[in-house]
Amino acid sequence: MIAELGHLLAFLALATAAAQSVLGLTTGGEAPRRLAVATGMFLALSMLTLIISFVRLDFSVALVAKNSHSLKPIIYRIAGAWGNHEGSMLLWCLIMAGYGGAAALFMRNDRLRDRALGVQGLLTLGSLAYLLFASSPFTRLTDPPLDGGGMNPLLQDPAVALHPPFLYMGYVGMSFVFSIAAAGLINGQIDREWAKRVRPWALTAWSCLTIGIALGAIWAYYELGWGGWWFWDPVENASFMPWLVGAALVHSLIVTEKRGGMAAWTVFLAILAFCLSLLGTFLVRSGVMTSVHAFATDPTRGLVLLAGLGVAGGAALALFAWRAPKLPAGPEFDPVSREGALVLNNLFLSVGAALVLLGTVTPMVVQWLGEIKAIPPESASLSIGEPYFQLTLAPMIAVLLLFLPLAQAAPWRKADLSPLVKWLTPAIIVAVVAGLAALALGGWGIWLGFGVLVGTWVVVGVGFDLWRRVGEGGVSRVFRLPLTVWGMAIAHIGVGIFVIGATVETATRTERTFPLAAGQSAELAGWTFEFQGVRPVEGPNYYSTLADVKVTHGGTTEMIHPEKRFYPVADTSTTEVAIRKTIGGDVYVALGDTIRDQPGVWRLRIAHHPLIDWVFGGAALIAVGGFMSLVARVRRRAPVAATETPAEEPAGEKAPAGVTA
Repeated sequence: MIAELGHLLAFLALATAAAQSVLGLTTGGEAPRRLAVATGMFLALSMLTLIISFVRLDFSVALVAKNSHSLKPIIYRIAGAWGNHEGSMLLWCLIMAGYGGAAALFMRNDRLRDRALGVQGLLTLGSLAYLLFASSPFTRLTDPPLDGGGMNPLLQDPAVALHPPFLYMGYVGMSFVFSIAAAGLINGQIDREWAKRVRPWALTAWSCLTIGIALGAIWAYYELGWGGWWFWDPVENASFMPWLVGAALVHSLIVTEKRGGMAAWTVFLAILAFCLSLLGTFLVRSGVMTSVHAFATDPTRGLVLLAGLGVAGGAALALFAWRAPKLPAGPEFDPVSREGALVLNNLFLSVGAALVLLGTVTPMVVQWLGEIKAIPPESASLSIGEPYFQLTLAPMIAVLLLFLPLAQAAPWRKADLSPLVKWLTPAIIVAVVAGLAALALGGWGIWLGFGVLVGTWVVVGVGFDLWRRVGEGGVSRVFRLPLTVWGMAIAHIGVGIFVIGATVETATRTERTFPLAAGQSAELAGWTFEFQGVRPVEGPNYYSTLADVKVTHGGTTEMIHPEKRFYPVADTSTTEVAIRKTIGGDVYVALGDTIRDQPGVWRLRIAHHPLIDWVFGGAALIAVGGFMSLVARVRRRAPVAATETPAEEPAGEKAPAGVTA
């Protein structure tokens, strides 16, 4: 009866979401608030019943029979509840309702909250209708099997177990940002107060999306066995596009909140971020492309998602077109100012998202045109990969980052560049020296030197800006800087560290495949690898061929154990790499297959990934900075101007002209 109870709870949530949408958009008051909390509670309990079905191995539930197995460890039984199309859609609905419930509990009681809950109720209603009538996770089997089919072995990993919840906290979080934007348009209330209330939700969604993307990259790095962390896969791009637009939105909200400007553009970004999230959902679940990340390949359900994207996006854009001409333009500002820098930030990030969108959907459109014979068959095959993104997106983002420390230090309305350049001259010198050193020592081309220069400039430039804010107050004043300043600085430093790590790792990684028999050795990047043979190992739900490899470097020796696992239930093999971490990077060993006609000889793919942890560490700092800014906004009680004044002018001395806010 557990599955039936979960099904009933989901239908109760459907009813309360419908009432929430109607009352929120009409009468308002206490009713939509209580209904939003009830919707979230019903869906939380419904998700709990599905998890219980997975943990108890109730194979009479079709979803459990297809995605679980009696030999699967408990953590992956739990993760199996959302590691598939139907279960992940229930998680989607839960998080969407959870945002509505959180807003009902924590947002101020007024028309903006009521209208936002109404719009969120509509979105939850549509998502639940799709779940219950097209993708129900509670379907029973009349003839249940004795055991299940098991979960995709590639997804049996801790990082992937956490990846969907964080990704959806970001994806679906954009839905509530969208709801507040729509509510503001309905009320004709897009002003500084509106931006102040939107920004915590935007920060929450964007920071969670950052973590979700980073977890996916970490998983791809050590689980897929190919050694890369980003492949410009359509599913990766599906999450990257709303991340770029979300980053533009978070910065645009600053201008709207502080100066009352860019109101129409900020609302448009909020709408666009959610539409791109829906587009990503369509790409992952429609079957229009093939990816290890994809959940479903059902074109019919994909068309339903596409229709939902059209209805939600079309209605929002129509509302925007109606209200946008009446939105305030805000005070004028000089192009050389913080507003001007944030406009530039938005321009580059938005164009970057457009370039990623173009590179992602163009091959699919060309393939579709070929299928309907709209173009010749020889023209119906198009592949857009890493070279396209490196030639278009990477240089543009690099140019944007050159302005980042200046933008962080610039005052509002009008800036004088001379004192800013004076303060940041040491940072410029350090960055140029670092870039030239990388160019001279590496020998991998000009892009390595330029990437190191840009990343170093961001890190050191942000550091000098923090020093400017501290002034003569010394260490004691460092700890009195507002949390918003620290959040901004840490996120920007994370960007710089990520750029350095990504540039160095991409440009200087080395890898080779060696055929080795027991007792033979290979050398790479100053490391010696002695292959000592393989041995069989039995895991909880797999059989493993585990290799013993002795690694020697700098006089130290240790054993590492790459392996190949075979999951008999899924009839699938996976590669489990062995990684030896050092300060300078990772040594990465993957066990391949045996060589035909050469018994006892195995292929070992050995790679060295310099500064790979800087990539993941930089992404972590970006998320930490976002959450710190969020905490600062939640804790803030004093007026914004009074709170942030000390951060803008160094204590103990007069700031240079043009530097104060």
